[in-house]
Amino acid sequence: MPSDHASRPERSCHDPRYGRRRFLQTMAGAASTLTLPQVLPNSVFGATAPSNRIHVGLIGCGHQSQRIVPSFLVHDDMQMLAVCDVNRRGDGYYHPEQILGRETAQEWVHQHYAKKAPSGRYRGCAAYNDYRQLVDRPDIDAVAIVVPDHWHALIAIAAMRAGKDVYCEKPLSLTISEGQQMVQAVRKYDRIFQTGAQFRSSPAVRHACELVRNGRLGEIRLVRSWVDPNSFESPGPGWQPQPVPDGFDYDFWLGPAPLAPFHRERCFFRWRYILDYSNGQTVNFGAHTNDIIQWALGTEDTSPVEFEDNGSQFLPPGSLFDAASRTAFRARYANGIELLCETRTPSGAKFEGTEGRLEITLGGRLATYPENLKDSVIGPDEIRLPVSNPAHTRHVRDHVDADHVRNFLDAVKSRQDPIEPVETGHRSGSLCLLGNMAQLLKRKFSWDPVAQRSDDSDVNRMLVREMRSPWTLDPA
Repeated sequence: MPSDHASRPERSCHDPRYGRRRFLQTMAGAASTLTLPQVLPNSVFGATAPSNRIHVGLIGCGHQSQRIVPSFLVHDDMQMLAVCDVNRRGDGYYHPEQILGRETAQEWVHQHYAKKAPSGRYRGCAAYNDYRQLVDRPDIDAVAIVVPDHWHALIAIAAMRAGKDVYCEKPLSLTISEGQQMVQAVRKYDRIFQTGAQFRSSPAVRHACELVRNGRLGEIRLVRSWVDPNSFESPGPGWQPQPVPDGFDYDFWLGPAPLAPFHRERCFFRWRYILDYSNGQTVNFGAHTNDIIQWALGTEDTSPVEFEDNGSQFLPPGSLFDAASRTAFRARYANGIELLCETRTPSGAKFEGTEGRLEITLGGRLATYPENLKDSVIGPDEIRLPVSNPAHTRHVRDHVDADHVRNFLDAVKSRQDPIEPVETGHRSGSLCLLGNMAQLLKRKFSWDPVAQRSDDSDVNRMLVREMRSPWTLDPA
């Protein structure tokens, strides 16, 4: 994402121009470009001595790791001790120039710490194929989970059971049942859990939500959320299996998902368009834009009570990608507010009230009607939402990502919930998952946010997905 300069076109969160070269430039310059606050006095944690840093393990070294790794490494009070991925090293990610996998991520970490070492050398980051080896290490305090959605619950619960705090990329879970079990695990094991919905840490998004929360638009009647279209075309009916690349543990990648023939477009970045591993852009981008709506409306502990399809589209049967190719669903909150979610770029959220309108994009562009409404100052006695980094007052994407991690690290130290705790991630993710169910079923159904059940038996059946043996999600 670009900054909030109006002269620049907005880009997708998965802009192919954000490649390895920009990643290395970001990592090299991060320490000088990000001004991050001292969160606790040195006397408490002994400054940033290696023995007092938060030790982190990264699980998942694919496309999104290019943002997550530098967002962690920029903070001197943490140290990345290990990385893990079922792919040793290879291409096939967002664009052909990307060579990603555990060896690539390991080298990023080595290069970062080597620049700070007196000898100019560092080889202290381990690399694993199996996440369980990383989770079992007693010297790792926290894990960052950056894997396909069908792995989130299994890895997160295993990590929390082992005493690790968790930073988990959005959407929180593949199913509502898995999200419920992740919530239970966080509270049972008394862990810190940050959902990786990074735009909670954007000053522009926070200001937009505060304007809505404090009544600047009057009574809200309609909200809209937009999600990006698919970034790639699907192999059509009749696609053929391909040989598994060397160094890629495909069976482990499938894990709890059904057995299926290998195709490059099934794995790496494109998995998000296949229902066995994700829920399409409805949930991928929706976990950001609908999370903004939940934050602004103050509905973070609930969800709409009614869902229905609103003209979504799917590819022909037999296509490899089977998630919605065009998102379109409608939802209604108990207080009557209507939510319309559909495919449009740039992704963002819009609020329509009796006294004004407001639109905020994931690129940080805020527009209001009346125009001067966006300059309204939130008073000291009004509703103020949490701030990840007071030093940053405008939207810069690299800052937003690093500040979200900063908020997580602060929470690990304070043992207080971060800005996007597991319950919040679960509710925002559930909203998207329910919208996806409405699209698949092509009918309206009601939803009880308290019981987290529907009056529709097909909806209740879709709350859970069976895992392929021998994988099981043990109760927390």
